[in-house]
Amino acid sequence: MNIKKLVLILLLLGCITNLQAQYYNPAFGLNGAPLKTALHNIINGHSAMPWPLWSYFNSTDMKPNGQVWDIYSDVPGGTPPYVFQFVTNQCGTYSQESDCFNHEHSFPSTFFNDMPPMRTDLHHVFPTDGYVNNKRSNYPYGKVTGSVNYTAQNGGKLGFSNTYTGYTDKVFEPIDSFKGDVARAYFYMSTRYENEDASFTNWTMAVGALLTQDAVTLLMDWHHKDPVSQKEVDRNQAIYTIQGNRNPFIDYPIFADCIWGTADCSALSTGNLEKQMQVQVYPNPASDMIQLVLPSTQIKILQISIYNIWGQCMYRADQYTTGINISLWPPAMYNMVIQSNLGSMSHSFIKS
Repeated sequence: MNIKKLVLILLLLGCITNLQAQYYNPAFGLNGAPLKTALHNIINGHSAMPWPLWSYFNSTDMKPNGQVWDIYSDVPGGTPPYVFQFVTNQCGTYSQESDCFNHEHSFPSTFFNDMPPMRTDLHHVFPTDGYVNNKRSNYPYGKVTGSVNYTAQNGGKLGFSNTYTGYTDKVFEPIDSFKGDVARAYFYMSTRYENEDASFTNWTMAVGALLTQDAVTLLMDWHHKDPVSQKEVDRNQAIYTIQGNRNPFIDYPIFADCIWGTADCSALSTGNLEKQMQVQVYPNPASDMIQLVLPSTQIKILQISIYNIWGQCMYRADQYTTGINISLWPPAMYNMVIQSNLGSMSHSFIKS
């Protein structure tokens, strides 16, 4: 990839960020229940896809190496116990882990009676190992605190829990790297189907589409401990292209805190949000160290990734301290992507 092409891509990323802010403009300045309703009005009425969803997964859940991104078998930063290929490994029948992958409704379809458009809403449907999916069944997500009934090869667990008051049956606990993904899928479902949940059945995690307090406590904890990843950002954009709506809690994680937590979004607007997200890198060009200047104390960095012009990740960290050492990197232009509590930011710089 040449420098001109990279600059064009960075300009396009900037356009996407601005359009994204405009997309949510009716919700800025609101807080709590009014914010949730405003987000519902923005993301409802999406285009429902036909069932099954096999043909869409290669856009929404493909790893950089072309394999299926399965949250029940993948091990981010490590070696997964097995991998799936699109088409070749779609279920079919299975008798053990690694046989095939199918559709996992993270919000179980039983609880909305398999009705459209929930059944094919990609924001909560993931390709997952069929055997582990079957083990999870319709059990709620939760933290396993008692005896373990089943442990998946990537570390996901089915077992007993005290997550929910008065509930004594099993829960499914995904590995830490995907807990935030699940939480934001549930925040989306509760918001997208607010007041459109006539077909929903009440269960442990939700009354209709309204999350129970125990579910909120769990999911907010997962939301904070497993911040938005580049995988989720890319998936959100792909789904927007396919069905025409976005997951607000991936674009602006702070929305969850302003609805279910204690944060206040009433002061946010398109203009000041964009201003707050204009991170700066200095010196630029740089030869040894780069520093970040954040325009607002409201910004909390969740993850920093830096990519070279070929798209290879040169640096990744879950927090920012005093600087980033680039002294051994080849001279070139690099792109920094920052995930924050306010959303995604990108900035380019040159290593001299």
